[in-house]
Amino acid sequence: MGSSIVYLFLIFMGILILGQAIRVLREYERGVIFRLGRLVGAKGPGLILLIPVIDKMVKVSLRTVAMDIPSQDIISRDNVSLKVNAVLYFRVIDPQKAIVEIEDYLYATSQIAQTTLRSVLGQSEMDELLASRDKLNQLLQQIIDQHTDPWGVKVSAVEVKVVDLPPEMQRAMAKQAEAEREKRAKIIHAEGELMASVKLAQAAKIIASEPQTLQLRYLQTLSEIATEKNSTIVFPVPIDLIMPFLDMAREKSGEAK
Repeated sequence: MGSSIVYLFLIFMGILILGQAIRVLREYERGVIFRLGRLVGAKGPGLILLIPVIDKMVKVSLRTVAMDIPSQDIISRDNVSLKVNAVLYFRVIDPQKAIVEIEDYLYATSQIAQTTLRSVLGQSEMDELLASRDKLNQLLQQIIDQHTDPWGVKVSAVEVKVVDLPPEMQRAMAKQAEAEREKRAKIIHAEGELMASVKLAQAAKIIASEPQTLQLRYLQTLSEIATEKNSTIVFPVPIDLIMPFLDMAREKSGEAK
């Protein structure tokens, strides 16, 4: 009876030890192994065998992390108060460094991203922040990646999401945009007037070379006005138009005499 209890105890201890010795890591996971406090290395994925009590394993995910950078209060180089937030994309490429070189690589990456965002955007003017966002995103990615490289963390992208402007600045920008549109409209109108004056000058030269053209144009204008039936047209007949008929009448009267 006593021996059976001992056997059951040994079986239970064996299962417990085996459960602590066997680990299964997924494809995107790596296990950093410490043996009596000393770094052994990173293993995985798949089945991992550990020495119970002696070995300790820390799991590290190699998947890309999308981290939201909280909204930061920034004063631009031209003294405009802004609120800016961004998103940071990064992944662990060296699990050993991510565990050994930094206490909490997620927290450290978040903090360095926030300070870099304030520093870089604070050196830029508001117009540059709104118009050259791709350039600033690339600069932020390079600076943050330089700081996180010793930790085994690779920053792949930084994207500035929202730039909140103060209400008075929004009103000023709206007025500026309206004034710009009015300026373009006046320029287009002036260019149209210039082109019209050039064409009118050319038409005047042609009409001056052929006097009959002016009469034809006059008659054409009258025909266009006559399409409106609710108007009365006083039609002055130019003397040049009836002179040929008067000459013919004089000739006939002279022959009759």
